[in-house]
Amino acid sequence: MSSINGSEPKISIITPVLNGERFIECCIKNVIEQNCSSLEHIIIDGGSTDKTIELIKLYAEQHQHIRWISEKDKGQSDAMNKGISMAKGKIISFLNADDFYEPNILDRIIEFFESLPEHSLLVGNCNIWDDHGNIVEVRRPAKLRIIDLLLNGGKNLCPINPSEYFYHKSLHKIIGPYDIEEHYTLDIDFLCRAVQAAHIKYVDEIWGNYRRIEGTKTVRDIRNGTCSKRYFGVLEKYRKQLPIMQRLEVGMRNGYIRLRVFCWRLLSKFIKSSDIFCRF
Repeated sequence: MSSINGSEPKISIITPVLNGERFIECCIKNVIEQNCSSLEHIIIDGGSTDKTIELIKLYAEQHQHIRWISEKDKGQSDAMNKGISMAKGKIISFLNADDFYEPNILDRIIEFFESLPEHSLLVGNCNIWDDHGNIVEVRRPAKLRIIDLLLNGGKNLCPINPSEYFYHKSLHKIIGPYDIEEHYTLDIDFLCRAVQAAHIKYVDEIWGNYRRIEGTKTVRDIRNGTCSKRYFGVLEKYRKQLPIMQRLEVGMRNGYIRLRVFCWRLLSKFIKSSDIFCRF
């Protein structure tokens, strides 16, 4: 694994973290065990008060590819923007402290980018894990046009976690940084901008792993019912920015999807009622 000395790293993995002692060591080890030929791991700590900083220091002293800072910030988006500004690699990926990559994928990602034009967004698949160590879903976001992300609220289409996608750092010169006012929907806000500006390539391979952990801000947001409202609010913002014909297309296709769902639910109720009737 190359260090930050000598030639510049080809890929920068950025990890924003705050009080993440439960998972930060596994995150750091996951990047080390990639055995990537040319990387740096940038860890942006928001002023942790647990053992997070102690663990980061321990590994940073042993591995020159690890760079880190610890200071108060304005939230996750702000931390991510700090990481981008520090990044020396042309390729960027974000790895949250409680997520992880599949084994030995980073060199493969670098190979893909050798044939991709500037401002590319490279997307793979992602396993979704529950709190008990079970895979509950595999997200395969094969359709990545802005219209696709806006259909049916982006359900089962949009990449769910940054561990499954990689992109040129230069893309931010076109679409701007992460919105520091976004604390929950920063990923979908970024993707809605990125897919309209980037060269997109999807690869049907599992690259990322997302742990849906009880007690995290995302799961709390889902549990209290505000997640969907925030999510659809972002999608509606970008729908309104589309040209009139695309807005009409999204509206008609969403209407068709809702009609199919309604008919299926109606048919399911009828089948259940018929089954009960037949028993008598």
